[in-house]
Amino acid sequence: MACTARSTRVDDILELFARHGHSEYGGEAVTQLEHALQAAFFAERQAAPANLIAAALVHDVGHLLHSLPDDAPDQGIDDAHEILAARWLADRFGPAVCEPVRLHVTAKRYLCAVDDTYFGQLSAPSVLSLGLQGGPMTPEETREFERMPFAQESVQLRRWDDAAKVVDLQTPGIDYYAKFVALAD
Repeated sequence: MACTARSTRVDDILELFARHGHSEYGGEAVTQLEHALQAAFFAERQAAPANLIAAALVHDVGHLLHSLPDDAPDQGIDDAHEILAARWLADRFGPAVCEPVRLHVTAKRYLCAVDDTYFGQLSAPSVLSLGLQGGPMTPEETREFERMPFAQESVQLRRWDDAAKVVDLQTPGIDYYAKFVALAD
């Protein structure tokens, strides 16, 4: 990818978070930006590659792209933010970033089906959205998911996503994580 394309995508992401990142993160006690920074922080702490750190940072940009109200899930509306995000990101990244983002909601459904303790760890807003997103997978769906490219990366991303709801957690700022956005494929 050309240098200008990399700097454009960094600029696009920085602008999107500057405009909409201070909005509420779906009923949680953190903002969209805090949630994104925390997910990237957890990914970096686990020595994830640049692609996954970038994916962690931008996994929920779909929430910043639609005009639905913050309480859309309370109204029974699934905003399909993972699809919106993957489409927007596809003009800026390759599959190593886009696919874990596209699959991170599917990974939640998967984890609910295969990990007996996972559902009990979900926040109330995450439980609400799970119902709108199809609930836990069936055994057939889990087998199909496990065969998908980037399934394991999406599960890693999902776990960082779930952890990234800590009030007042100190993380590096978005300019710090911009370098991973620039390095990602």
